[in-house]
Amino acid sequence: MHSTKENLQVLFEDNHLIIVNKRSGDITQGDKTGDKPLSDVVKEYIKKKYNKAGNVFLGVVHRLDRPTSGVIIFARTSKALERLNKMLRNKQINKTYWAVVKNHPKQEKDTLINFLKKNPKNNKSSVYQKEIEGSKKAILHYQIIKKLDNYSLLEVDLETGRHHQIRAQLSAIGFPIKGDLKYGFNRSNKDGSIHLHARKIEFTHPVSKENILITAPTPNEVIWNACQQ
Repeated sequence: MHSTKENLQVLFEDNHLIIVNKRSGDITQGDKTGDKPLSDVVKEYIKKKYNKAGNVFLGVVHRLDRPTSGVIIFARTSKALERLNKMLRNKQINKTYWAVVKNHPKQEKDTLINFLKKNPKNNKSSVYQKEIEGSKKAILHYQIIKKLDNYSLLEVDLETGRHHQIRAQLSAIGFPIKGDLKYGFNRSNKDGSIHLHARKIEFTHPVSKENILITAPTPNEVIWNACQQ
């Protein structure tokens, strides 16, 4: 794995794609904060590594919430971007998340089906049992993979990709993610992160057609480290 001075952790790279492990606190692409986005850091890395003149093309395929860490794909060509966008729409990119939640769910594994409605004012999604106007169906599957004293490590597979879906749905059943004040955890993590990590991504390479499976190491932090002992 390569690291630049901005600690860019590259997990996979070829002429068409670059896959990196996003740190919590990084924004995927520019927003109103004006903070430097991860997409710019990746562009600089490519420019420097391949000694490219002029602008570097980099397509943002999907995003992760700012306090979340983990695997994220960028496209290095417009052809790859177009194909990856189509694969995303057709649910051909499988993402697996790890979440450290408060307490221990009674069921070892479960499927949650709700309706989520985003409120742009406070950038938060509300969870409903039945469909209401403006809501979207949200489906996720979780299983407990480790129990710590006060927390559980869940592996989560998303069937839909809604705004703050994992955070909102787990909180709605009484298991907020560690550090996630917005969705009911009682205190923040010192670094502003939440314990939600995009752990794995699997898809067919848009050009070579080979199967790509990438696993992103979790942040080097006490609870994450305890999850893997």
